[in-house]
Amino acid sequence: MSNIIPSEKRSIITFVLLAGLIGSALLFTAFIRSADDAFFLCSTASAKSRAVAAAADYSATPIQLQAIVHYATSTITPQQNIHEISISFNVLKELAPANFLVFGLGLDSLMWASLNPRGKTIFLEEDLEWFQKVTKDSPFLHAHHVRYRTQLQEADKLLRSYKTEPSCFPAKAYLRGNERCKLALTGLPDEFYDTEWDLIMLDAPKGYFAEAPGRMAAIYSAAVMARNRKKPGVTHVFLHDVNRRVEKTFAEEFLCAKYRVHAAGRLWHFAIPPVAANATIDGGDYRFC
Repeated sequence: MSNIIPSEKRSIITFVLLAGLIGSALLFTAFIRSADDAFFLCSTASAKSRAVAAAADYSATPIQLQAIVHYATSTITPQQNIHEISISFNVLKELAPANFLVFGLGLDSLMWASLNPRGKTIFLEEDLEWFQKVTKDSPFLHAHHVRYRTQLQEADKLLRSYKTEPSCFPAKAYLRGNERCKLALTGLPDEFYDTEWDLIMLDAPKGYFAEAPGRMAAIYSAAVMARNRKKPGVTHVFLHDVNRRVEKTFAEEFLCAKYRVHAAGRLWHFAIPPVAANATIDGGDYRFC
């Protein structure tokens, strides 16, 4: 007897799991809303009934409903497995509505947007043809087509050269307009720079052939944004495909093993505090970790 699950059954199982995640997000948001009302009204006799009414009145966002319909009628499943997805979902349950930056448009974009109801979720995609296809099928996604100035084949050179470029050093690092540091993401939409991101998902750009942009600059820039955070709390950074050498090496160089809090499959989760919460750093030191 074969132990391989037929593709149709895999699709059904995946849909059930995704529907459970999205449904949990709906119920969790409803619970928070009802709990807030109950706390506010706890001095009144009708606190309980009003809290129940608040939960009953909760309505799903359009993108959540669209996500349920999409995954219910599609045999295509997200790139990440349920264990990897659950790590990000657990953080979103605590922080939503949050500012969520996702590198890459994919088969899971609807899911990520629906798991951050009433939050700000934007996607960055470098492949123009793929960008046009996804945004045509899902025009309600908040996405930008972007260009990168690195190539995967430059990874080792970039890892060496940043150590001699002061504008790349953690004490002086910035992104917008930082042309001297090739690892800094420049020329992106203003909201990329103007928003303090609570969560950053690094599942793009492409990094599996020499001329691909690679994720070197995305990883570096995520570290810079996390360290420059002004709001209280950490920045949650999720890096996928850590089984690949470049992703793993750049994560250890910039995201730091000491900030890694979870791992599942090919995904690492980092919780990076702002510089203000760190020890004083030497302005001439290139080290992030």
